[in-house]
Amino acid sequence: MSGFSPDWLALREPADHAARDPGLVAALARVLPGPVRAVDLGCGSGSNLRALAPHLGPDQDWVLVDHDPALLIAARSRLAAWAERAEAAGDGLVLHRDGARIAVRFSALDLAAGPEAALSEAPHLVTAAALFDLVSEAWIAALAREVAAAGAVFYTALTYDGAEEWTPPHPADAAIHAAFLAHQGGDKGFGPSLGPAATAALARAFQAHGYAVETANSPWRLGPGEAALLHQLAEGTARAAAETGRVAAEAAEAWREARRAPGTGAVIGHRDLLAVPPPA
Repeated sequence: MSGFSPDWLALREPADHAARDPGLVAALARVLPGPVRAVDLGCGSGSNLRALAPHLGPDQDWVLVDHDPALLIAARSRLAAWAERAEAAGDGLVLHRDGARIAVRFSALDLAAGPEAALSEAPHLVTAAALFDLVSEAWIAALAREVAAAGAVFYTALTYDGAEEWTPPHPADAAIHAAFLAHQGGDKGFGPSLGPAATAALARAFQAHGYAVETANSPWRLGPGEAALLHQLAEGTARAAAETGRVAAEAAEAWREARRAPGTGAVIGHRDLLAVPPPA
């Protein structure tokens, strides 16, 4: 799987948290009223826990899974800073915030081989954020099978859906976007990536196991206050587009420079999904 730096994850976290659909988060809280055992796949620096834990009650146990030990170190540090009080507990932490006790363990696993090892402890909730556009349909099918076998609830946020609108318009917008989508379909370590088709694939996979599935839009709406994030996003988009060979490097660079101008904005589409198992 392609790597993500702690700095990039910190930069995008405020936009991620603002974009999540609150209705699905509230629905998730309703179906998990008691103590929660959660597994967060591809946890990065722990942003998904920070977004969800305030909604999930006073007694939570989390396993944060990522292939990158540096990200797990960053997660540990950022979660300790986020908590009102943090205590070491073996290799993990116990966090205290807003009256909740949140036990956290960290697991360095390469999920590319499959999700089975991450779900060995019968979680109540399996969750992830900004992950599934990078994986294959076969990987999603394996995930749904394992989650269903555990009888767990599944929730994911911020799966890229391919919709983008940059402002002001630029003559290269369409070509850059088409090349970026082509790049997204490459293998990121999990087989051919689904890109914008991922949310539909997740819905099909969980519905095949009898799950009730809800989805909602969660777009980034970025303006002058998110200039640093816009600059980094334009940089990554232009680089990916140029790597496909479908856009000349000079054209990609001109587009990137235009997107650094004051007044640039963007709406970047994502989808959230909640899948609830059938009654036992």
